[in-house]
Amino acid sequence: MFFENQQRVVNYPRYRRKGNFKIPNNRKFFNIQRNFFLYKRIFDIVFSSLVILMFLSWMIPLISLAILLTSRGPVFFVQRRIGFLNKSFYCYKFRTMKVNQLSDTLAATENDSRITLVGKFLRRSNLDEIPQFLNVFLGHMSIVGPRPHMLSDCSKFSKVIEGYKFRNLMKPGITGLAQVKGFRGPAETFDQIFHRYQYDAFYVRNANFWLDIRIVRQTAAQTVFYILGKLVGKEDFHDDVRRMKIYRKITFTFKQLLSRA
Repeated sequence: MFFENQQRVVNYPRYRRKGNFKIPNNRKFFNIQRNFFLYKRIFDIVFSSLVILMFLSWMIPLISLAILLTSRGPVFFVQRRIGFLNKSFYCYKFRTMKVNQLSDTLAATENDSRITLVGKFLRRSNLDEIPQFLNVFLGHMSIVGPRPHMLSDCSKFSKVIEGYKFRNLMKPGITGLAQVKGFRGPAETFDQIFHRYQYDAFYVRNANFWLDIRIVRQTAAQTVFYILGKLVGKEDFHDDVRRMKIYRKITFTFKQLLSRA
């Protein structure tokens, strides 16, 4: 895949010693990536503004109605998550579970009984993350980046994998490289945690504007094909489309489109 073949690699982490410990040299990293962070923030503001005006304005009322008709409780689920440089922020999502006391400490699992019928569809289609465009506009998140963890998960994963918080050198994203590679939902085993971290770390080291565009493109394609699959009654509709080689024809990168202009 194109993600593994990226040529531009940021030589990070570099370390400085403090006693017997090695501390990542963040200043060197941010100096190298200064222009990228500027372009990324401009893209985030423009893209999130368009989504808020063109989609959230009508999607929020429709999804809110579906949530309220199928379960009791608020429309939105607001939770503290770990963000850029390990600072916490309040992350917005559509509520996909029944109201419960464990939502801040126990992550959702496969076939979790707390997940509502509408919530299952929202999670599988990524639509539950749509309100996070408000987080992006406010500067808490980015369109693309490692997914933000709730506080308890971040603490747990950091004990399992040394240097896990390296991924927090980028703003958390609505989508990320790990997600388009299939690592969504709960991380319950060491392999799930480790492989997700591998993709997050790869993204941090190789982050560039065109990689972001490719991740956005693939996320959009996965969401659209999942919804179309539901409409035609095929769970693996996305895989069928890829096998038919239609996927590559209809999901050009912006870079390819610009080169043809």
